[in-house]
Amino acid sequence: MTLSLGIDTGGTYTDAVIHDETRGVIAKAKALTTRHNLSIGLGEAMDAVLAGSDVAPSDIGLVSISTTLATNALVEGQGGRIGLVMIGFSESDLDRAGLRDALRGDPVIFIAGGHNAHGRETAQFDKGALEHALAETQSQVSAYAVAGYFAVRNPEHEIAARDIIRDATQLPVTTSHELSAKLDGPRRALTTVLNARLISMIDRLIEAAENRMVKGGISAPLMVVRGDGSLVAAGFARARPIETILSGPAASLVGAQHLVQAENAIVSDIGGTTTDIAILDNGRPRIDPQGATVGGFRTMVDAVAMRTFGLGGDSEGAIDDGALKPQIRLGPRRLLPLSLLAHLHGPEVLQNLERQARATIPVRNEGRFALKAGVPDRLAAGLSRSEADLFSRLKDTPQPLDRLLAATAELATLNRLAARGLALIAGFTPSDAQHVLGRFTHWDRDAALLGAKLFARKKDGYGNPLAPDAETISARVVDRLVRLSAERVLETAICEDGLDGAALAASALAQRALDRETGIARFSLALDRPVIALGAGAGAYYPRAGELLATQAIVPEHAEVANAVGAVVGQVRISVTAEIMQPVEGRFEIAGLEGAAGLAFPSMEEALAEAERRCRQNAEALAKEAGAAEAKGTVSRDVETAEIEGREQFVSATVTAIAGGRPATAI
Repeated sequence: MTLSLGIDTGGTYTDAVIHDETRGVIAKAKALTTRHNLSIGLGEAMDAVLAGSDVAPSDIGLVSISTTLATNALVEGQGGRIGLVMIGFSESDLDRAGLRDALRGDPVIFIAGGHNAHGRETAQFDKGALEHALAETQSQVSAYAVAGYFAVRNPEHEIAARDIIRDATQLPVTTSHELSAKLDGPRRALTTVLNARLISMIDRLIEAAENRMVKGGISAPLMVVRGDGSLVAAGFARARPIETILSGPAASLVGAQHLVQAENAIVSDIGGTTTDIAILDNGRPRIDPQGATVGGFRTMVDAVAMRTFGLGGDSEGAIDDGALKPQIRLGPRRLLPLSLLAHLHGPEVLQNLERQARATIPVRNEGRFALKAGVPDRLAAGLSRSEADLFSRLKDTPQPLDRLLAATAELATLNRLAARGLALIAGFTPSDAQHVLGRFTHWDRDAALLGAKLFARKKDGYGNPLAPDAETISARVVDRLVRLSAERVLETAICEDGLDGAALAASALAQRALDRETGIARFSLALDRPVIALGAGAGAYYPRAGELLATQAIVPEHAEVANAVGAVVGQVRISVTAEIMQPVEGRFEIAGLEGAAGLAFPSMEEALAEAERRCRQNAEALAKEAGAAEAKGTVSRDVETAEIEGREQFVSATVTAIAGGRPATAI
């Protein structure tokens, strides 16, 4: 009997389960995620799940964690300030693949160097220029990303830059060839930038988990879920945090299939920050062949074909200012719910809300608070003067914005600090609305009620309040979340059918069908499969969303901890890819593998055989490094040819090795 401890750290809750291979889930628990110190929430969840079972810490043979922190960070535009080293690229390359948007003004260092499509050096690597640039930028960033021109064909310049950066700065550094073997330099650079931005966040999570394991007497291997649902050792994930961007959603998909045993379904996981939706076909998740898209960025990360929307129980509630009949907007940003804020920080929150509610004339930014996020000070590198000034005025306890902000322009400054993950903003959310309606009871209802009253008195274009009372506006907010949830499921289903899901789901015909509008022409829609709804709030929103979509909404037992279940039932899976090229007639070269640069063979079969041997060897070694107990690899080849003047000519070949198995356990 092997007992495993699965943990999922989300934006709001940290979930924990103890899972037995034969009995399934034998205990589960929840605790609030403590972003300022992740080990607190992790420890509370671990202690609670162990206390709720007859399992001793020494009986745990494996610990595995999934997280939505990286996903949430990218959706909300958060993450540390980084430096990007571009080797052999030009300024114009920043305008491709959304790279300039992803950088958000972070420093870029252009260095001479790079290779051509055949792995030949096109310019000498400028070591001196890099060293000079590092001296100027290292105090402004928390990590570096390195992308070299055609580095997947020859990574030598990236490796040289990596070594120089590590020696000179002692900061984390990510190279693009380590993350993807695919062509498209700017998109590979984008993936590397996002990876570097997330390093400190994932490092803090893993460190927190390791510390709590030691404190709790658990001496088992620690695994992390990747975006494709596979498991890797914690050390492996530390170097490649971008691979965890869909860790939580992937774990939920694995958990959903395990809990429901469904063959064909739509899986929707609603958390505090995001809703993640994916498709199960024949019991397996669809994999995105183009790479995961999160926060509007198309990465090169292998992941389940998951669509992530900035919509959750803690989504920011707002209205369209100036509209005659304003629509309630939810997300994409997460706010700390007022009910939770008062639960954590006591009566001062209520006192400020009461003060604002007593005011005859609404004050600017009423119902909003801000506080420090509690991240390490080093992540505040590179702040502007105005940002540094406001950051210095933030406290560990919440301050109302009407007293914190000295000028209207400071609201934009605060939003930038929140985007950097340095500040938390609290306000009215759907979770608060559920507290007002009496459907949620775990936090402070009085704070939620006051927040709802302040939100209800916002004015429409006619000068009238949005709603007469707190209950009415709360019901509208919940209804809006239900409707948006249904629309996002519909959009995903249409996209997976190869159509423009966003446009069609928003079309007048789809909206009439969802509204059940009558007319001479009636429209209806339905899904061909059930929706498996996961998350702590799934039962509150998805039965009604299923009705709108004319399909069954299944909320399985343990739906609220499905991510934690998925974290412990997966396997280690590592893939390694190499390419075979023929730069000149009769010379076949292996590209894309470290240590294989310059290897050449007189025949295609010899090159393929050597590439297969090296790929299998590398994949099995990496699988062991990633935590597999036993790693046996399989190899496939894809040879592309073309007919030229009646003769079949070799174009290129790809060799892929996949290795893995169940993770090693302590027991």
